[in-house]
Amino acid sequence: MNTDRHPDSGRHEDTAATAIIGQKVLPGLEREYETWQEDVNAAAAGYAGFLSAEISPPTPRQPDWVVVYRFDSIAHMQVWINSATRQRFLDAGSKYFDGPATQQVVTGGTRKADPLVTVVVTHRVHPRRVGDFLAWQDRMGQAESAFEGFRGTELFRPVEGLQDEWTTLYRFDTAEHLDAWLTSARRRELLAEGEEFSSFELRTIDNSFGSWFAFEGDRRQAPPPSETKTAVAVWVGLYPTVVLLTLVLSPLRMPLWLGLLVGNLLSSFIMSFFTMPYYVNPLLRRWLRPSPDEPSARTNLVGLGIVAAVIAFWAVVFYLVTTRFWSLP
Repeated sequence: MNTDRHPDSGRHEDTAATAIIGQKVLPGLEREYETWQEDVNAAAAGYAGFLSAEISPPTPRQPDWVVVYRFDSIAHMQVWINSATRQRFLDAGSKYFDGPATQQVVTGGTRKADPLVTVVVTHRVHPRRVGDFLAWQDRMGQAESAFEGFRGTELFRPVEGLQDEWTTLYRFDTAEHLDAWLTSARRRELLAEGEEFSSFELRTIDNSFGSWFAFEGDRRQAPPPSETKTAVAVWVGLYPTVVLLTLVLSPLRMPLWLGLLVGNLLSSFIMSFFTMPYYVNPLLRRWLRPSPDEPSARTNLVGLGIVAAVIAFWAVVFYLVTTRFWSLP
């Protein structure tokens, strides 16, 4: 757990920069926007220092589409954010937007191994009130840490040339534990104490299937892949799991409603405890969590090639099993 709230101490080993951009999208244009955003991310991948980009659709707690860019330095991030290429994309994509975007940039700090629910809060602070703001943030952090599920908090100073706001990141292990803090009487008290800093923007970022993707040797959850990669990876594991379960359960001749009930239960356990950690994660590791040194285009090409080959293999196997060697009852 990292509870360092003063990242200007100069002790951070990670100098990468992360931009978190929120955008409301006009109803009915979500698919077009997502396609456009994927093109923007592909353009960002061609810039020096690019590490990754992820798109997260709206959730019940987060009404905006959220894009997270990560570059190896604030200088490289700044080149991309202020580039003419990105501005051309923004001009072309403005027809999808429902209002202006929000943007937070943080640099340094640690990259958490298990960011299940991350809250991003930005404050605009008068230079003469920085000391009071930091003291208030310390009290806020101490109160947060007493709540169940708290995983850590980090405070980032304004980034010259990109944003004037202070940005706070704090993390909880579940949405329920986060909501307990957000709706607590203690938080209301602290917000009242810091009334002069009460003008802020807050957004949450969570990740589906987070616990299915674990790559660290100590079994800690690693930063999850994008939603698109997640869906494809789940498909790679789900197809053989479901077909094999169907073949195993077919001799029992259960009625459809009961067979699906039992099969879905078993497939959930098998996917969580065997298929994902011992089959899909090792197989697609370099695609789901690529090295920052590897070109994004090459990583995606190799990863999708592996996906296509594996799915084709299972399709041929199950075709032969169910049509040549065994007919389902």
